Amino acid sequence: MVDFEYQEIKDMKEYAVEHSVPIMQDDGIKFLMKFIAEHQIQSILEVGTAIGYSAIIMALVSEDIHITTIERDERRYLEALKNVKKMGLEKRITLLLKDANDVKLDEQFDLIFLDAAKGQNIRFFQNFENNLLPGGYIITDNMNFHGYVDKELEDIQSKNLRSLVRKIKEYQTFLQENDDYQTDFYSIGDGLAVSQKSR
Repeated sequence: MVDFEYQEIKDMKEYAVEHSVPIMQDDGIKFLMKFIAEHQIQSILEVGTAIGYSAIIMALVSEDIHITTIERDERRYLEALKNVKKMGLEKRITLLLKDANDVKLDEQFDLIFLDAAKGQNIRFFQNFENNLLPGGYIITDNMNFHGYVDKELEDIQSKNLRSLVRKIKEYQTFLQENDDYQTDFYSIGDGLAVSQKSR
């Protein structure tokens, strides 16, 4: 498994804190690493690169793993590029600077990891599900969104936050009612949904 004591990984975590970049919580990323190893995942599409933290850690699980990752924020994309190069993973991690809604891919993946704008998860899911191999998985982070998803909407003061939580709840329902996938929800990290495509 990946050594979280790597100086480069520590540096990324520190950068994320200093620059308010959301990265996966430790429990969530460890669950993801274990899942990738146990299911022998080799091809991954990640929506939401940020600074490359999760892509790098996923790539370090096995030398057989190749990742395509999409980021629309240029500053974060450039930081991710720098981090990927620093780790010597340029041949196994392909970074795209684009809005995920505008991306069309031909490749097929074992795993799609959604970790971008939470209010657009349904659009991302529908945009990329044709790129998922039969029996493959779509994993979505931040399903609990810091505990707000368990609250009643009227108890949330901020209008923007209330709107975002409503969309996450709608996505939860979308997954539960989608007969093409079997979805399990985990209260790990900030909440994960694991959806397996029917064969």
